[in-house]
Amino acid sequence: MKTETWYFGEIEYTQEELVAFPKGLYGFEDEKSFLLIPFSDEGTLFCLQSVQTPTLCFTLMHPFSLAPNYAPVLQDSELKELGVEKSEDLYYYVMCAVKEPVGESTINMKCPLALNSDTREGMQVILETDEWGMRHKLSSFEYQEGDPSC
Repeated sequence: MKTETWYFGEIEYTQEELVAFPKGLYGFEDEKSFLLIPFSDEGTLFCLQSVQTPTLCFTLMHPFSLAPNYAPVLQDSELKELGVEKSEDLYYYVMCAVKEPVGESTINMKCPLALNSDTREGMQVILETDEWGMRHKLSSFEYQEGDPSC
């Protein structure tokens, strides 16, 4: 199959590469199928590209590269929907709103995307904790050699 993408032009993909969000994403409930495309070989910065809407894509990051103490805990109903028993069985990504300068970019740590890598299904969740917010400045995270940036 082929699709047009925002950053990479036309690309080919297989059904197995699709990531399904049965409920969509907040504000984009009609968008159900995406491709998770790394921006580089390092694999810490990703493009979540809609296969329905070529102009719709999100910049994602691994939250643990920014905050090693990040430990999302999902509700039992969310775990059940994703087909796992515990939060640690999932992969997590956080959305990055890219701005100029890059240090002003913000990261949404409150509403990560949780992904079951076996089923390739995911959902966006709202963590029930006050520890993380929706607009952490990228510059507020301690920089370490080799860390990614938006």
